[in-house]
Amino acid sequence: MKIPAIHGYIDRRILINYTLDPDVASALLPAPFRPLLHNGRAIMGICLIRLKNIKPKGFNDMLGISSENGAHRFAVEWDENGITKQGVYIPRRDTSSYINTIAGGRLFPGKHYKAKFSVDEQAGNYNVGFVSNDATTLSISASQSNLFPQTSIFENLESASAFFQNGSLGYTPAGKGFDGVKLHTLSWQVSALAVHSVQSSYFEDEIRFPKGSVVFDNALLMKNIEHEWQMLQRIP
Repeated sequence: MKIPAIHGYIDRRILINYTLDPDVASALLPAPFRPLLHNGRAIMGICLIRLKNIKPKGFNDMLGISSENGAHRFAVEWDENGITKQGVYIPRRDTSSYINTIAGGRLFPGKHYKAKFSVDEQAGNYNVGFVSNDATTLSISASQSNLFPQTSIFENLESASAFFQNGSLGYTPAGKGFDGVKLHTLSWQVSALAVHSVQSSYFEDEIRFPKGSVVFDNALLMKNIEHEWQMLQRIP
């Protein structure tokens, strides 16, 4: 039984974004999902998110839990009841919380891998990474910036922000189908990150992603956002 709605606060959210060859993305995505393209490229990435006071909606904040989490995501679209929808497909989730590893897939969607996170944040500088219990690794070193990278596939920060804001529906594998959640934020504001280094064993796996098919694009930052996750009907 899933909790109908979860409430809490996004203390910090880093979106690390890559572009991918559309044919490679199509081969990796299960039906009914297909890659959502921007300027001819598929979009994927990792969401590094620190959550605070997470609990069923209506419960006191004192009963909530906090955790560091990572979600590997693909921007997707699919057809549902004759309507084309947009969101993200999440094949993998990692967490610092034992509670999340136990409750994931039971009380809320998605199996969660237990991971050890390292976090150093000060004066607008962010050094965040994790090593999971199956040796999946990720790390990023970045600084808050007023400049959006000119090399990005997105025209500007506003274009990138709108693209990811539209991806509020997230689906993750669950048995013979996909469990989903809708992210509802009480506000939406992102800033650019100047990335000094980034490493992802998942996206650097050349068996999954042939050499040259993946290109790092940009990273975005969100802070101090009150939010809810609302459970969605399973997609078969």
